[in-house]
Amino acid sequence: GLLESTLVVWGGEFGRTPTMEGLGKGRDHSPAAYTVWLAGGGVQGGQIIGSTDEIGYTVTERPVGPQDLHATILHALGMDAKRLVYDHHGLQETPLGVTGGAPVLEVFGG
Repeated sequence: GLLESTLVVWGGEFGRTPTMEGLGKGRDHSPAAYTVWLAGGGVQGGQIIGSTDEIGYTVTERPVGPQDLHATILHALGMDAKRLVYDHHGLQETPLGVTGGAPVLEVFGG
């Protein structure tokens, strides 16, 4: 069906701290651990990649950064993040947030 050729990405740019802050009025932003899920587009479902400590405060196994996520999305689209360059005023530029990452091939069963 359509999901086989469509990649769905759900996530945000940060997680939330696992405990209430200050006077118990909420939880703060946490860049140390957050959740992203992928579906379709060649993704092998039913996986959890990486883990956090027992309270979800920090990553303890298989960290994946934003650059890795971008490289994974590009891989699903048939593109190599390392080759994604464009000419800009005579310079070879790369989109921000793409360089330095590697695709998370486990997502595709590899």
